[in-house]
Amino acid sequence: MIYDFKNLSTLFEILLILIVLSSFSCNNQHVEIDISGELINPRTYIIPRADQSIKIDGKQEDLSWENAPFTEDFIDIEGLKTPNQRTRLKMLWDEEFLYIYAHLEEKHIWATLKNRDTIIFYNNDFEVFISPSNSNHNYGEIEINALNTVWDLLLDRPYNTKGNPIFNWNLSELKTAVHIEGTLNKPTDIDKYWSVEMAIPMKALIELKRSPRKKPVVGEQWRINFSRVQWDHDLIGNRYYRKKENGKYLRENNWVWSTQGVINMHLPEHWGYIEFAESPKLNEHFIHNTNAEIEQITYALFRKIAYGDYKYLRENLPGKITSIQLKGLDNQKLKITLLNSYTGFDLELVDQHNGAKYTIDERGYLNRPKDR
Repeated sequence: MIYDFKNLSTLFEILLILIVLSSFSCNNQHVEIDISGELINPRTYIIPRADQSIKIDGKQEDLSWENAPFTEDFIDIEGLKTPNQRTRLKMLWDEEFLYIYAHLEEKHIWATLKNRDTIIFYNNDFEVFISPSNSNHNYGEIEINALNTVWDLLLDRPYNTKGNPIFNWNLSELKTAVHIEGTLNKPTDIDKYWSVEMAIPMKALIELKRSPRKKPVVGEQWRINFSRVQWDHDLIGNRYYRKKENGKYLRENNWVWSTQGVINMHLPEHWGYIEFAESPKLNEHFIHNTNAEIEQITYALFRKIAYGDYKYLRENLPGKITSIQLKGLDNQKLKITLLNSYTGFDLELVDQHNGAKYTIDERGYLNRPKDR
């Protein structure tokens, strides 16, 4: 028998191509994901520099506070309801501190917790959440009640991504004060408001930043949000208690500066933006230093894959590549790929307008073009 080796070689090449193509198709997939309902519009605030010293006494009587405008009124955390009592705040800064003054209208001012680092939100409280690196890693939380009792803690990342609260993060140089227009823990009268003033040490906040860890400069932008936890109450023996029905506490109200879209403060990617300035001009517009919309898209996709409707994609074998198409966001020209790894996954978004690349891993750690 005479073999045609030339034809056999050609057949072998064809079979090899088919095997490679088959392997490629098995190792890749395509999914469409709708995140249009998860994108929000965070609020912004341009912080004036304090031009005089500030006495932390719970009041806004220092002249520097006259240069700081009040924020918009707080809204319900989901953005669906209007709170029945007004909350607003203002901010200042200098080399040493970030200053906050919050004004909380309240008909019944009460508090019971007196020991530092107890769970303050079991009382009505005011809370600060801050990320100096515009990240959902290494962010601080400060809670305070009407007795001026403080709880400060650090989180390495949000609870939904197996974050760990670090309770021994104590701000030794933190200054706080509470002023009350009314009478504390006296249910027989109607109160007006309580106000919180605090000076958060920059030194501690800088330690939360990604490198380089330097003091903020004019034009620098951070992420921040504020929450007011408000409980319905019962009176028992002329004392205030959190309200119960059928032996269970009613759920608290959560009023915030910038809506979270869901009942969860631990989504730093939804917090508002602040910018450090000298003396902001009237009606000055906030201009984002990073592409806030693409970053929101990146985080929304991350949540879908990390613990949402598409978490099955995490179970793919290492090396699996998934092409992702966005539903309902046709204006976004993004090339999106998910690569499964031995530790979890890496999600990559490339802006096809300018080639800018954004990546996020299974921990929710975002790298943006400026970070590279």
